[in-house]
Amino acid sequence: MDNITHTLTAVMFSRAGLNRLSPHATALLVLAANAPDLDILVAIAGPASYLHNHRGLTHSILGVPILALLVAALAMLAARKSFSWGRAYVLALIGVASNPLLDYVNAYGVRLLWPFSERWFNADLFYIVDVWVWVLLALGLLVPWMSALVGSEIGAQAGRGRGVAVVVLCTLSLYGFGRYLLHERAVAVLDSRIYQGEAPRRVAAMPTAVNPFHWTGLVEGNGFFKVYPHLSLLEEFNPSEGMLRYKPEPGPEIKRAGQMEQFRIFLGFAQWPLWSVTPVAEPEGGVEVKLVDLRFGGSYSFAAVSTILAPGR
Repeated sequence: MDNITHTLTAVMFSRAGLNRLSPHATALLVLAANAPDLDILVAIAGPASYLHNHRGLTHSILGVPILALLVAALAMLAARKSFSWGRAYVLALIGVASNPLLDYVNAYGVRLLWPFSERWFNADLFYIVDVWVWVLLALGLLVPWMSALVGSEIGAQAGRGRGVAVVVLCTLSLYGFGRYLLHERAVAVLDSRIYQGEAPRRVAAMPTAVNPFHWTGLVEGNGFFKVYPHLSLLEEFNPSEGMLRYKPEPGPEIKRAGQMEQFRIFLGFAQWPLWSVTPVAEPEGGVEVKLVDLRFGGSYSFAAVSTILAPGR
């Protein structure tokens, strides 16, 4: 998920009662909840380095407790007054662990078992920026503020927003469960149809930005993919619609590209890989080889692309 979601979720955790554990609890939780995303710094070395290292160590089962230890130590050094090391570590651990948990529920995923396994885990329930999650978290901030504002006018004692934070966190959990049920329904709809005269080898449903009843459907057959950008659970599904994408034969151009580092890294990440080979005007005899992940629409903004000379040139 995005860092606004990570930050506001940490604030809700604090207001829900974790701020009782230690001084500076909110600051510690916010710092910890965003700490795993420091791995974005590897992007300085280029896109391939970013994809190879992002959501790896700092998002793994091994890395989370180590990173929490570092965050707690930093907080202890920065604090002007001492507080319990054990409680600081518990807060840091909760904050750090919340990051990969929230990242797991979207389509990008996390490598929970790194470095023992490069496997990506993703639940495909939430879009990376979910508007309704933002709305709920914003209400968790605004309702106590507005209540305090009204209370100050009438001389009433302002609350600390604990009850509102608990309600927001519970509502988010229910919303997530609802999206899980809708996701399972979308997958079942896709898996129960025939495509190009055959049963699908596998199917997937990717979340969209706003409407939880709208998904992007992916279907793989023996020699093709079908993409349904507007799969609505409120309408009758027609398997004959959608975009048909044929898998190219793994010719020499694709084999040559597959030996390049950028393509090897992208293949390690892509769960719905599709190759394409297109002739180009320059250089003469050259072809553009492109590898996309259909989970993300197949755009050039998230793909491995290279222009190479055709064999014999």
